[in-house]
Amino acid sequence: MKEILFRSTNRQAEQVSFKEALLKGQAPDYGLYVPISIPELSREKIKEFARMPYYQIAFQIARMYISEEDFPSSVLLELCRQAYNFPVPLRKVDRNLFVLYLDKGPTASFKDFAARLMARMMDYIASKENRNLTVLVATSGDTGGAIADAFFGLGNINVVVLFPEKEVTGRQRKQMTTLRKNIWPIAVKGTFDDCQAIVKRAFNDPCLRGKNLTSANSINFGRLLPQSVYYFKAYCEIAAEKVVFSVPSGNFGNLMGGVLAREMGLPVEKFIVAVNENDEFPRFLETGIYKPVFPSRKCSSNAMNVGHPSNLARLIDLYGGWLTDERDTSGKVIRKGVLKKPPDMDLMRKHFVSFSINDSAVDDVIREVYKKYNLLIEPHGAISIAAALKSGLDVPVCCFETADPAKFPEKIKQLLNFEPPVPDHLKKIDDKEENFIVIENDYENFVEAIP
Repeated sequence: MKEILFRSTNRQAEQVSFKEALLKGQAPDYGLYVPISIPELSREKIKEFARMPYYQIAFQIARMYISEEDFPSSVLLELCRQAYNFPVPLRKVDRNLFVLYLDKGPTASFKDFAARLMARMMDYIASKENRNLTVLVATSGDTGGAIADAFFGLGNINVVVLFPEKEVTGRQRKQMTTLRKNIWPIAVKGTFDDCQAIVKRAFNDPCLRGKNLTSANSINFGRLLPQSVYYFKAYCEIAAEKVVFSVPSGNFGNLMGGVLAREMGLPVEKFIVAVNENDEFPRFLETGIYKPVFPSRKCSSNAMNVGHPSNLARLIDLYGGWLTDERDTSGKVIRKGVLKKPPDMDLMRKHFVSFSINDSAVDDVIREVYKKYNLLIEPHGAISIAAALKSGLDVPVCCFETADPAKFPEKIKQLLNFEPPVPDHLKKIDDKEENFIVIENDYENFVEAIP
């Protein structure tokens, strides 16, 4: 099998292998790595996945991108087996309406799917090559907890997590701030976009070169590849000729995992890009003009409070365009979201439809689906279902529940008048002592704070 190489969306960096893309995270020209070619699976091969456990599907897909030299098959298979030791249930809710539960992992979030395999791959490389790494990650809600849990206690890797001080729930914060050891949480007095801007700038800061920084955000292709797997899983279980996916979207990593699956041959009829009140993408689809939401709007679906999604650069690149940020000589962003070359908008409109769901509609859907189907969902899943209902259900539509409702107890109590049941792995953090620092939204303060 010929090794697949990766190039930058900003087109100014050298091509690299998967291992290099995984360890670099972001390209040195501030672009995101994309494969120069995408391997294809036959329909017959995809149908074979229906008879495989989840970890074997993950292995089959990962093997197509990762060289045997870097990760021997026996090693890669074992890493997948260790990563995916939890269920991935699919529920048929109504005619043509399905929900895939991505919240059954150890941190009750869909981010476990990427974080657990990434952590094991990075740890394997770090141990094999006797390297020390610093994983730098920004989170709007669930990424931080999933990354912290997946990397906790690994001897060769430190994790620095930045989160917006006022925009995560208590349980989401405690998943990052109660672990200690090699986990260093930092609250930023700002938004997720502010945290993300700090992270992106740090990767190309010569003063931090000795830290061996890498990313665990979805700017890292190593996050997207594992997220493509559950699209294959859902398709095989729904067992229809074609499926529509309604994807709750913030930084667009979840969506890009699905787009990658489609490019590999998965028969996807259309993607419904479901966003909250940060509506930059539906406006872009409608007008062809990209304008980030700045500052990002604070909504109950906090993991989606992103006004300038990083992975939109990958999506636009796939459709022949070029989206980037303008920076000064120090790497500081001076203009966000510059569309240097427009993508094929007609083709994008054929493949995607996008709806912005406000908080009032989210509340209504949480109430309605519980009353009608006895289905308890949280704000992100509610946005996925609300967008699916807006689009109509002419073909099977798969929605995603991306976090356990127990992460949003105040919202569930407010709307349904009861406390959501709490999984054991969330209960255990409630009484733990937290340890984190708070900094101003300032890059220099961040540099002083990292270990």
